[in-house]
Amino acid sequence: MRYAWGALRRRPGRSLLTALGVALASALVVLLLALSAGVETSSSTLAYGSGVDLLATSAASAGSILNGPLPPIPHAHALSTEIPTADPNAVVASPWLVSDLVFGNASLWSAANRSSVPAGWGYTGSGAVGWLPGDLGGIETPTLYNGSGFSAPGDPHYANGSFTGASTGEIVLDQTLAGVLHVTVGDRVWASPVAPPSDAALPGWYANATGFRVVGISGAFWLVPSAELAYLYLSELQQLVGGASPSTDYASLVLIHLRDPSHPGGDEARLAAAFPGLTITTLAEILGELQHVENVYRTFGTLIGAIGLVIAALFTTTVLQMSVDDRSRELALLRAVGHSRSAVGVEVLEEGLLLCGLGLAMGLPLAYAGAVAMNRFLLELVGGLPAGFSFVAFDAQVIGTGVTAVVLLGLLAAIVPAARAMRLPVAEELRAP
Repeated sequence: MRYAWGALRRRPGRSLLTALGVALASALVVLLLALSAGVETSSSTLAYGSGVDLLATSAASAGSILNGPLPPIPHAHALSTEIPTADPNAVVASPWLVSDLVFGNASLWSAANRSSVPAGWGYTGSGAVGWLPGDLGGIETPTLYNGSGFSAPGDPHYANGSFTGASTGEIVLDQTLAGVLHVTVGDRVWASPVAPPSDAALPGWYANATGFRVVGISGAFWLVPSAELAYLYLSELQQLVGGASPSTDYASLVLIHLRDPSHPGGDEARLAAAFPGLTITTLAEILGELQHVENVYRTFGTLIGAIGLVIAALFTTTVLQMSVDDRSRELALLRAVGHSRSAVGVEVLEEGLLLCGLGLAMGLPLAYAGAVAMNRFLLELVGGLPAGFSFVAFDAQVIGTGVTAVVLLGLLAAIVPAARAMRLPVAEELRAP
């Protein structure tokens, strides 16, 4: 190893440039590994800590639940009691209706009625969730930062299936949507499933939209991929988008929390038999679908990292080959004084490993700094992410994989130069002028 270190010191400029190339390649590989691990780890941690053990969708949604809008589930309110009755291990069955709405605030309403809407003002499109606030025990919901939240745990407008009860007109907005609408607790917003065609149509849109009072500002929600989200009573969202009648009573999905989630497959089979109109999916199956999506991006990242490693390996091979050519007489002399072919080859391998080791020593801090910067940038770019989510995971497995890749790079890069050093003709090299 001392001889290999001396060979690098004799050519400091070339050695430094080679190590820098290895550093950039290793930093890229570790950064891509950290990015892949971070998304997967954060998604799994949030999902398994959510309390959602099974997910029920319409039987018409056969296939991936990630493939677009979910068909409606009829008679949704009744499922909140029918599912726990059919499966005593199911503690909570929470029907959700997920839809898109258009929102307007009081400032826009006033400007529209004066026919003087300022440039840049307009409605806001956002996602909305209709649920039953009292049927969410055990399921992690967004943290309420301001306001008292919904006033009734049940669904007053549902009125035991008649949909003749009084509407509360209450709505909870996440922080991002509240910021876009410039509203706080106590303010009014208007919502409709359709957007106004123009500013001139805003007064008519407000006349037909439904007014709500903001009763809470919440954090982001891990389950719904939206940076802007509103929460309403299930029946009141149904009233806006359709399905608010005893014969329809639509929801998009049902979240199920199990008393004992250790064997969800048995509960999945039991509920599938009891409710043939539903497709029951375990959390592991949902994460498996997400894993397939992540694998596409991981494969792309792996290809980029592999290209970087190949380039670094070729560069290192070229430098080692030049080093062997420059020291051919010296290597022949080593052979002449008793060094074996294998010993000379090992010295070249050690030189390659030293180069890669120096590159790794520079590359790991670069990768860590890049991971921190990328995570900060992505968290600012992608709004509405729940607390605790991280795009990168700079853990021992990521570092170990990166180190292994760089060590293999050093060994592969040194194979051809080492073979050349072992085959040098001793007599010819010593007689050369």
